[in-house]
Amino acid sequence: MKSNSYIRYMKQAINLAKRARGSTHPNPMVGCVIVKNNKVIASGFHKKAGGPHAEIIALKKAKDNARGATLFVNLEPCSTYQKTPPCTDEIIKSGIKEVVIAIKDPKPINNSKGIRKLKRHNIKVTLGILKEEARKLNEDFEKFITKKEPFVTVKVAQSLDGKLSTKSGDSKWITSYIARRYAHKLRAYNDAVLVGVNTVIKDNPRLNSRLYKSATKQPRRIIVDSHLRIPYKTRMISEGLDQNVIIATTKYASQKKVDNLRKRKVDIIITKSKDKLVDLKDLLKKLAEKSIVSLLVEGGSKIITSFLNERLVDKIVVFIAPKIIGGRYANTFYEGEGIARIKDALLLKDVSYKRIGEDLMVEGYL
Repeated sequence: MKSNSYIRYMKQAINLAKRARGSTHPNPMVGCVIVKNNKVIASGFHKKAGGPHAEIIALKKAKDNARGATLFVNLEPCSTYQKTPPCTDEIIKSGIKEVVIAIKDPKPINNSKGIRKLKRHNIKVTLGILKEEARKLNEDFEKFITKKEPFVTVKVAQSLDGKLSTKSGDSKWITSYIARRYAHKLRAYNDAVLVGVNTVIKDNPRLNSRLYKSATKQPRRIIVDSHLRIPYKTRMISEGLDQNVIIATTKYASQKKVDNLRKRKVDIIITKSKDKLVDLKDLLKKLAEKSIVSLLVEGGSKIITSFLNERLVDKIVVFIAPKIIGGRYANTFYEGEGIARIKDALLLKDVSYKRIGEDLMVEGYL
């Protein structure tokens, strides 16, 4: 097969992997395509953690026809026994003659081992096809594995002049329904959504993905509340006992309230404190221990500013509505003292732009 064919088939594998977005964590998204005589004979993708891997699904479909074929997969096949048997063993048994891989597995237990094992059994391995696209697909998984922290995305909805609300605090709704529905899709794609307690007190949000009807799961909802000021009547506390809510607080919170919230099935995390506030870096470590791979930070401006100031943000998604609000006291998403010189501004890279209804979505990496 020529290189352009390799790109085409790897693209198919990546697109298959994307179909499970939001449902595989703490596992990565993986798609697999098996090709013989320049024709796809079988394909599959990993649907959820604990389920069969993409390669196994595709090989079962191909059966004996896999002998002499080429297998395309966006992530190095696993070579060790974990929750499922090694994919490399099944690939070797199947008679596959070549395996085309986009990127190596970042997990130390698997990294390069699957490739070496395949080569030892005289299977040709081609590495690096569409590697940047494959890396971006599982950027959250890679950070989670290598740094033991969730991948952090900040989401903002603002007016054309950068306001999150009016001077009176009114913010419903700055962006269109179409943009809000897309934002709910982002919630569904992330393991958890985080806000500060001020946002909870002011807006009383649900933080679920109800507008995205295709959601296969609801994100965990995280509230940063250093002194446990959250009212019991808050929707996330009062609407049932299985709402999957986490509150991050400090040793300065009332122990009585900690106990009461735990009785209501709220998961309380006591973090290290920084100036008597939740230490966000410590919080990220503790969230990773709960297998939270990706985190969507939605506000308000105080919590977003803290994440940015501490350089804990990986990606920013800003929805900009064609509205002008004005007002020197209306909130913006990055506050604090600000910088003195433009050359010190936070700079986004790999920026993309997308029209969502009448709004503009800007996405970039820090």
